[in-house]
Amino acid sequence: MTTLDTEQLAPGLVLGGVDHTARPTWKLRETVEFYRDKLGLPLVHAITAKGWGREKEEHADFIHFFFDAGNGSTIAFFHYIGTDQPPEMAVPRGYMAMASHTAWRVETEAELLAWQNRLEDAGIRVSQSVRHEILESIYFRDPNHYPLEITRPLRAVERIDGIDAELTIDAALALADAGGWTTIEQLWRIKADRVADHQRREAPAG
Repeated sequence: MTTLDTEQLAPGLVLGGVDHTARPTWKLRETVEFYRDKLGLPLVHAITAKGWGREKEEHADFIHFFFDAGNGSTIAFFHYIGTDQPPEMAVPRGYMAMASHTAWRVETEAELLAWQNRLEDAGIRVSQSVRHEILESIYFRDPNHYPLEITRPLRAVERIDGIDAELTIDAALALADAGGWTTIEQLWRIKADRVADHQRREAPAG
């Protein structure tokens, strides 16, 4: 298993958590009302600017506004003034579209249920809670159709989870390098060999 030693690249250099995520919106009022009034996220910053960058001649004027998303992070939007949403930037539907999403964390089942009730009372369609390994989550969409999630931990992430993740990705990369793969069973077979190798290396001597 090959891993990158980040200490060799820049000793002591560590990312300090996500500062913000950002997406475009062509629904200014609906976006503000959703995040500020329904989710209760305060507006904390707004940038207004003329078109800039390498496309300055074609770049629309814009507002870039930020909501407090908790724990020092923000969720932000660009509203490009006087433009229409390009067809290629339409938010897709279906299960693949759910991969690009923002998730907030709560700590208890009661909090998760309270958020589900709050969202439904605000007229927002919310999924039933879904348990997936170490998380339990509810899902919904904002006025732009961007997928959102509120999740709670079912248990703490442990060292064995990181080991399992490394073995899983190592097996996936091996399959990709060998010309691709089509089923999860192929990955499981390769991963099983790596798990066995790891167990042999970690077994006590003697």
